[in-house]
Amino acid sequence: MSQNNPIDLIEKQEWLGKVADAVQPLILDAFKAGGEAGQQLKNILHGTWLGHPLHPVLTDIPVGAWSLAAIFDTLELTGSKKYKKAADVSVAVGLVGALGSAVTGLTDWSGTDGKKRKIGLMHAMLNVTGTALYGTSLALRSKNKTRDTGIALSFAGLGIVSLAAYLGGHLVFGEQVGVDHTATSDGYPNDFVAVLAENNLAENSMKAVKAGEISVLLAKKNGKIFAIANTCSHLGGPLNEGELLDDYTVKCPWHGSVFSLKDGSVVNGPATEKQPQFDIRTQNGQIEVRLKKS
Repeated sequence: MSQNNPIDLIEKQEWLGKVADAVQPLILDAFKAGGEAGQQLKNILHGTWLGHPLHPVLTDIPVGAWSLAAIFDTLELTGSKKYKKAADVSVAVGLVGALGSAVTGLTDWSGTDGKKRKIGLMHAMLNVTGTALYGTSLALRSKNKTRDTGIALSFAGLGIVSLAAYLGGHLVFGEQVGVDHTATSDGYPNDFVAVLAENNLAENSMKAVKAGEISVLLAKKNGKIFAIANTCSHLGGPLNEGELLDDYTVKCPWHGSVFSLKDGSVVNGPATEKQPQFDIRTQNGQIEVRLKKS
């Protein structure tokens, strides 16, 4: 059996695309309705302030807590009743962590499309199911006559959450969601290399050029030239096809991440990693760039 069969099966589910078409705009519209505060909240949930996606940080809480609960439950079932309270607390902590994980995960999911969006939706649905089982388990654990049923639901929940974690891992390692798409490129120039004749870059315009194998975004605003990596760190969108904004920023055409042209920093997510920045000089009418030295 092909290792990718479960992923391929998810991709073929047309109903997932229809559900995503209905749900994703609701999330995006909710943030937009909040205006500047909504955008700031969206940035917080993405992890823009952290320089790293926030969602995977929070997923460790429910996975870790519920794994501990499984150990304590096993000890209880084998006769060590003193671990009952520890198991219940672990389930409760996992539920709290699952809430934060869900909110950040949905925020990140709102910036995906295609195959990634379908897999992400299935990932979310499995996690919701697993969390519901744990919530029911916690309620049933409070009475002796239903405690065994509650423990059984916890084990079922752990199985479903583990499957969801597999899909989450595939999103990162297989689909490269949440990774820095500028960090995998080789050959950033450490010495100045000519990339474009200066008179070919018009005022208030952007152009993608090549510095060796690296795609570089050149932008000219108010007579000043800027250079950052052209490949969006979020999911690899071409920034040169985006929008040059008045505040010396550029907006990615794919998912709307906004980066500063001055230093490559993230102004608005879903991106969390900054764009590599280049030093610029002009020699004999040619614009030359090199990776900015820290």
